[in-house]
Amino acid sequence: MTDLFDAAPAPRRRPLADLLRPETLDDVIGQRALVAPGSLLRRRIAANALGSLLLYGPPGIGKTSIARAVGTMLGKEFRVLHAAGIKVQDIRRIADEARMRPVLMFVDEVHRLSATQADDLLTICEEGTADFIGATTENPFHAIPKALISRSQVLKLEPLSAEDMAEVLARGIARLAAEGIEVVADPEARARIAALSGGDARRALTALESLAVGHPPGPVRLTGAAIDEVFAAAAISFDRSGDRHYDVTSAFVKSMRGSDPDATLYWLAVLIHAGEDPRFIARRIMIHASEDVGLADNTALQTAVAAAEAVERIGYPEAQIILAHAALHVARAPKSGAVARGIGAALAMVRGQAAVQVPLHLRDAHYAGAAKLGHVGYRFPHDDPRGWVEQDYAPGLARGALYQSDARDGATFERRADAFWHEVTGRPPVRRF
Repeated sequence: MTDLFDAAPAPRRRPLADLLRPETLDDVIGQRALVAPGSLLRRRIAANALGSLLLYGPPGIGKTSIARAVGTMLGKEFRVLHAAGIKVQDIRRIADEARMRPVLMFVDEVHRLSATQADDLLTICEEGTADFIGATTENPFHAIPKALISRSQVLKLEPLSAEDMAEVLARGIARLAAEGIEVVADPEARARIAALSGGDARRALTALESLAVGHPPGPVRLTGAAIDEVFAAAAISFDRSGDRHYDVTSAFVKSMRGSDPDATLYWLAVLIHAGEDPRFIARRIMIHASEDVGLADNTALQTAVAAAEAVERIGYPEAQIILAHAALHVARAPKSGAVARGIGAALAMVRGQAAVQVPLHLRDAHYAGAAKLGHVGYRFPHDDPRGWVEQDYAPGLARGALYQSDARDGATFERRADAFWHEVTGRPPVRRF
């Protein structure tokens, strides 16, 4: 007959990622500039003057691990709060404890604090009641109150490199071996896990654990099919409202502007794989068809507009081909920034200078009595064989004050237009270069 003690469940195994958390900064993988001897963080620890820090970076790269290691090195009680589930009383309770013993308060997802919670945290930071480390995946300069930013040192963490990920996996395999689980993973398998983890050590270790446990006794060989199965449902590191969204979008449009078709396709594929709305992508392509190609190739805008109309009717997966068509047109087209630069300069002039009065000969003259007001003297360009006549359209506005041609070598529209108007008017084009 069993009793309550016999029926008690066996202790649960801690996740591999948790088992491998570093004890000190010396054990941290990656983030070399942050944890190196003589770094700001090391100096603050040595002086026992940590103060308030904000660790900013994508998931799984060591923010919590670094915070725990700092707490161990300082010899302080480590108190963890998750912003999504805490109350103001929780913060005040830790503040009360810190008045009696040294405490390091760690707040995960600190960008999710309410205004009241942030105010209480500000008081702790200002008074130095407890050392504080906040972790966030959101850009703190956008997502965290400015008052807290001004009282904290922001430390940026980067995704782990391929070499870092190899070391993470090596530690994970060694730990599993110590538990009697032999994992056989050739360099190709390790590289694939590292690549699919996207610089996220926690994701890599979780995948490794899933691949290794639950097998019959004996070596576990990691195959490509098994790795693909584990990562089949793994979400790409991308948040439509977060930094990754804006960073990838920025890389996409800058690759089009930079005329790199391969990079354009890569970043477009990241957006598509992440489930980005095809209409959003199409809008970005339309914008840059004018902003970056502009007068060098007017058909780029036509292609972009057609793509935007097409994706309204055709969803994924076929829409990916249409988006790639339009994006590659922008990437491969000759470039001119004259349109965007010109309208920007014109708006700045309108906002910042005295208004230019409309000349009398350009004013509305379609009604009876306009001539009595002096609205006369307009010369109709179509009446001239050249299609152009000499007259003032904006008094005081010098040629080239707003529009300067970006025409370069090649049969672009802008270069043809420069040559045409030079011949008609006898005036050389005003060029930026």
